[in-house]
Amino acid sequence: MKISICWFRRDLRLKDNTALHMALANESAVLPLFIFDSDILKELPEDDARLSFIHAEISSMDAELTKKGSSFLTKHGSPLEIWSEILKEYDVEAVYINKDYEPYALKRDKEVAAFLAEKGVQFRPFKDQVIFEENDVLKNDGKPYTIYTPFKNKWLSQFDKNEHLPLKDSNFDNLHQTDIDLLSLKKLGFTKSSRIVKPFTLEEVDEYEIMRNFPAKDGTSYLSPHLRFGTVSARQIIQKLKSNDAVFLSELIWREFFMQILFHFPRVVSESFRPKYDAIKWRNNTQDFERWCEGETGYPMVDAGMRQLNQTGYMHNRVRMVVASFLCKHLLIDWRWGEAYFAKKLLDYDLSANNGNWQWAAGTGCDAAPYFRIFNPIEQLKKFDKDLIYTRKWVKNLSEFSYPQPMVDHKGARERALGAYKEGINSYTG
Repeated sequence: MKISICWFRRDLRLKDNTALHMALANESAVLPLFIFDSDILKELPEDDARLSFIHAEISSMDAELTKKGSSFLTKHGSPLEIWSEILKEYDVEAVYINKDYEPYALKRDKEVAAFLAEKGVQFRPFKDQVIFEENDVLKNDGKPYTIYTPFKNKWLSQFDKNEHLPLKDSNFDNLHQTDIDLLSLKKLGFTKSSRIVKPFTLEEVDEYEIMRNFPAKDGTSYLSPHLRFGTVSARQIIQKLKSNDAVFLSELIWREFFMQILFHFPRVVSESFRPKYDAIKWRNNTQDFERWCEGETGYPMVDAGMRQLNQTGYMHNRVRMVVASFLCKHLLIDWRWGEAYFAKKLLDYDLSANNGNWQWAAGTGCDAAPYFRIFNPIEQLKKFDKDLIYTRKWVKNLSEFSYPQPMVDHKGARERALGAYKEGINSYTG
């Protein structure tokens, strides 16, 4: 019996899922598949919260599929080897996927598509995790935008809310009838994490523009991990927004801006978008970096953010800017160090956004804050957490003798940073 396979990756939902919808509309019965990629898992800690979340979502979807007489096929290994196994077990006619635009995913999908083509299996990719993908929003000369505002304006000019509707409910009668046990976290070599991904809420979106800068108000949506792993689609979110939710919509457009930057300029993973900034001589003091990681800098807002991150996997957006600026400018530590640390800790870690935002903070990226813009962490605290509600929540010893003195003087660190940046830029020879 010929079947089609819908290969889930960062699209963990049964509703409004383009690849699944298209597969179910085809004649062949559809088997849902998730591969726990050993190339990715080997980099993760045993109690990784993101893997726990992925596993829980797949378990939830599997329970829904069971009601329809089907189940998830879960595999653990290198994708190419897994596909070789699957084609020996099943007579596969076509494989449906939702596209992923990160460098590793592009390479993986190219290899899998070539392998399947050799075996006479169709590979059918679809746009799903974005409204506009890599070549949908381009300048008039066909080149990608590298400045956000004109990208946003073009994005908005092309967007029609009535055209980007969530898909109608799929017909699940066409599922392949199976009863397969899910791979457990234990079998994968992992344990359930105590850190959890919070459910997202859009109740505060109307107040987002006012509240988003004040970490004590907790006015964020907690949407980002859900968009990252696809438990909700961008189409579903945008349909719920009202006309006065423009600032929130702008954040979703930033997400797509950074995704197309990563697609068109994959070198940004390891290099500064603006090459002259790679000539900066970073101090890269490991002891300073450890104090930053542990939230022991003596600057309360920086320390609150890092302790929140370490304990929960979340950090407020305003605070992310402050801690990133502090690492790069006050401590003169390479933005790549901070980016890698966030990649380990953030529940909503997304390569394009993480890289884009770190390069923005460091002044090295496209459309970045100019290098001489250096956040004053003391003034940021006064402006956005003057009553210390957020700060005291995470820095329990703020008023105690054990809380450290500031590890650098703001004025002196600022002057040092300006000097290092100027020297680096001036020494760049191209």
